[in-house]
Amino acid sequence: MWEQCFAGARWLLGSQDSAATPSSSRHLWARWIFLRALGFIYFSVFYSFYFQAKGLIGPDGILPARDYLKAVEGVLHSTRFWYAPTVFWLGSGDRALMLVCWIGMIAAVLLFLNLCPRASIFVCFVCFLSFIAVAQDFASYQSDGMLMEAGFISFFFAPPGLRPGLGFAHAPSRASLFLLRWEWFRIYFQSGVVKLASGDTSWRNLTAMDDYYQNGPLPSWVGWYVQHLPHGFHATITVVVLVTELLLVWMLFLPRRFRIACFLFVTPMQVSIILTGNYAFLNYIVLFLGFLLLDDAFFKRWMPQKIQALLALPLAPAPTTGAPGAPPPQPGSPAPQALAFTGWLLSAFFLGWMFYASATQLLWMFFPEFTLPEAPIRLLEPFRLADRYGLFAVMTHERYEIEFQGSNDGGKSWTAYPFRYKPQDPGKAPGIFAPYQPRFEWNLWFASLGSWPQYRFVVFTEERLLTKDPDVLQLFAGDPFAGSPPQRVRAVIYQYWFTNWKTKRVTGLWWRRELLGEYAPELERDARGKIVPVNTDDFAPPMR
Repeated sequence: MWEQCFAGARWLLGSQDSAATPSSSRHLWARWIFLRALGFIYFSVFYSFYFQAKGLIGPDGILPARDYLKAVEGVLHSTRFWYAPTVFWLGSGDRALMLVCWIGMIAAVLLFLNLCPRASIFVCFVCFLSFIAVAQDFASYQSDGMLMEAGFISFFFAPPGLRPGLGFAHAPSRASLFLLRWEWFRIYFQSGVVKLASGDTSWRNLTAMDDYYQNGPLPSWVGWYVQHLPHGFHATITVVVLVTELLLVWMLFLPRRFRIACFLFVTPMQVSIILTGNYAFLNYIVLFLGFLLLDDAFFKRWMPQKIQALLALPLAPAPTTGAPGAPPPQPGSPAPQALAFTGWLLSAFFLGWMFYASATQLLWMFFPEFTLPEAPIRLLEPFRLADRYGLFAVMTHERYEIEFQGSNDGGKSWTAYPFRYKPQDPGKAPGIFAPYQPRFEWNLWFASLGSWPQYRFVVFTEERLLTKDPDVLQLFAGDPFAGSPPQRVRAVIYQYWFTNWKTKRVTGLWWRRELLGEYAPELERDARGKIVPVNTDDFAPPMR
């Protein structure tokens, strides 16, 4: 009986025998590519935090982590470390934020270079979790949950050792490979389900993509040209999206030739999304998770021999007795039984927990009345390890942009604070910035679709501009009031549209815009230097 249990555990949680397993069942190359991409994605995350963290959550930032953690401590007391899992409990000043950014970037580079991949993933995961746990409004995106989940599973997926190469001696376990593929499947399939379940008629009448390229958080110049293609093209893309998300992704569970066909179809789709919309690192995660559909036989056939020869050297691995993902020893093994069994038990516990939480939430999308224990799911929520995904459930058919302006003459004339990335100057071409994520400007897009009481960080930004906070000013492309802060600051809202072919040819403008009014109450510094609202009784949000 024990021999059968060990054999079953070894098959599911242990490394495959790379020498005895046919190349059509091995995934060494797919793992190598995915983990290098994961290092690249992690680096882009910490690199973007390096330039934004102090302005977003620093002591003088828009939403200080210090104040948030104090509030959490006052409510949750001894359970605060679980529900706000972050190293910033030890300190959340500017130096601490920068230190975690540097540690994260170094670990990401090591992961990209395939040096200590398992330890590097662990460090990246802890650093990213620490930011996500305190970033509040600036970490409420589905892409953050995708990276948290992929990073955690990859700790069990990665080969051990200092320089493992392809990891011949430690092929990925079936459980970790399945869970990464399972995440890829859920991202697609759940997104397809919510599109139909949301009731948004634009998906049903095939107009969802007609103005999609214009109205995303950060459009690109490529999207401008695609936007002007005829409706028939956009209707076809709408059908392709729905068929892919609801049907084609099920090919994951079919034999390898179907998985390869699926990869060859969805990969160009992800590349096109990257070029036409700046969705940070989201599409990079989905793109490279798709590589896990492939096996070594595919890469052996299509990858140049020089690259195979360069990277396929079987470097000597470090001892890994009892490491997560390592196979439990067979009876009679010289390895310490207790240590090895602990490694197997940890792998089974955490990976099984994640699968239960994610599978249950998928089941509830179709059978919400089905009763299953909720406690395991709630306990995972602070770590974002099994989120429920659902992209573009309801399409946005108008584009609004919030702009911050200052005045030194009592509000007679206003000067705009220039943004770095999002649309503002009608004559400036939209850029391609992904995987870099400007979280401040990204969140302003969400705020433009609601009202300022729902997104109070807009008013907090007005306050910081009145005090000329240098870290918040760093979030902008420049300070139009160099030397001293303005007397008044306001946030206004515009509606934007792509220009047509004729207008762009004649004027060179990429956008046309119309001022709708003030988005949030105007603030000023009174004679005592205190920040107070101006004419709040007369304030009314613009009609949209």
